[in-house]
Amino acid sequence: MNEELTPQELLDDILGFLGFVVEIEEMQNEAGNLVLQIYTEESRRIIGRNGETLEALQFLLNRVLQTRDKDAAKVVVDCEHYRSMRDDRIVQRVKELAERVRITGRSLQLEPMNSYERRIVHNAFKDDPDVATWSPDDSARIKQITLVKRQPKKEPATQE
Repeated sequence: MNEELTPQELLDDILGFLGFVVEIEEMQNEAGNLVLQIYTEESRRIIGRNGETLEALQFLLNRVLQTRDKDAAKVVVDCEHYRSMRDDRIVQRVKELAERVRITGRSLQLEPMNSYERRIVHNAFKDDPDVATWSPDDSARIKQITLVKRQPKKEPATQE
């Protein structure tokens, strides 16, 4: 393979070798990362079960890019906006659960999620006045988020 292939050309070659006919559009996400958006008649096969094939493609592409340049920026591989729609579904579902925490005041532990999904959940609640997220530290074996009721901020006592 030619060392000078762009990430888009490289992904196109990988998918071509696998027998897929695709169109790939380059874009950037909010974090400034390159996103390669795949469009194809076979999106379900590229996405795979729960996005597993898509994750594997992204991992493979990034490994090849980092082999060429150890400081290569991470590239996000998506297919027909699957990731952003999945992100929205995750946030929507967790916000529904957070409503129970808001009403009852009792903490609620979420199902195990990968690091990407946990980051989405933490970001969704970082500015929430009532519900906070808590995760065990990195050494914990099971990485689950717990939704907890925020303690009201105490107003500083005014001196007269």
